[in-house]
Amino acid sequence: MVVAQRSVDVDPEDGLIVGEVGPWASEKHERLRKYIDASGGARAKFLPPRGAGASYIELYSGAGRSLNRNNNQIIDGSALVAYKAASASLARFSELHFSDLDQRNSEALAQRIKALGGAAKSYVGPADTTVDKVLAAIDPHGLHLAFLDPFGLGSLPFSIIEKMLQVQRMDMIIHVSLSDLQRNLDLYSRIGETLDSFAPGWREAVDTKQSMKALRAGLIEYWLGLIRSLGTHPSTGIPLVVGSKNQPLYWLVFVSSNPLGHKLWNDVQNLSGQGSLFD
Repeated sequence: MVVAQRSVDVDPEDGLIVGEVGPWASEKHERLRKYIDASGGARAKFLPPRGAGASYIELYSGAGRSLNRNNNQIIDGSALVAYKAASASLARFSELHFSDLDQRNSEALAQRIKALGGAAKSYVGPADTTVDKVLAAIDPHGLHLAFLDPFGLGSLPFSIIEKMLQVQRMDMIIHVSLSDLQRNLDLYSRIGETLDSFAPGWREAVDTKQSMKALRAGLIEYWLGLIRSLGTHPSTGIPLVVGSKNQPLYWLVFVSSNPLGHKLWNDVQNLSGQGSLFD
């Protein structure tokens, strides 16, 4: 059955703007929800007044609700998924920090969080700028979870990850778009283009004369090595999400310096026996 497509600008339930996502977004959200639920016990130890706080951070937050273009259903975005998951778990987040390039998205998300009884600190601007404001606002002694879900690699310079991992207890779930890398590898690999900011120094470490598949694999392994060089570790459980025609879409990379975080992620990340980066 083919679902007729229509243009939806607002959610009729609240009159606020919506984004647009593909059907595969639900897999990201399910892993995020499961991890937040599983980590509730650890998060509770950091909640005030006992601890320094447990924050949730998104630098590409969107408006909080999105239209699934496959079936025209409006669904919660990752920010609302995270908020609701924490509220239903052993421990809520003590702080929410949401940022988006579009002010309308930031305003809509803030209203949606408020309607659910929460409060968030909102920022507007490119992620490589707003990250500094977020890091200045959080307690460096707290426990923090960042979900980085950019539309493409061009919005994810390594400087963002480098800054965030200067915080001692910063766990991260990072969306790395394989489809974007496949489509734009020739463009992105030119001097001064996206790969130079996504994986600084890659030209000295990756053979550009190998096959496209091997080059992509080498780039990602080099990028993971950059993360390891900061004293933290990407999980070995890196699920590869595929589309309806089995086309590879993206990886979800979990990063933490805490062995418990890795255990929890590896317990929840494989939803249906899918492949991974290392398969």
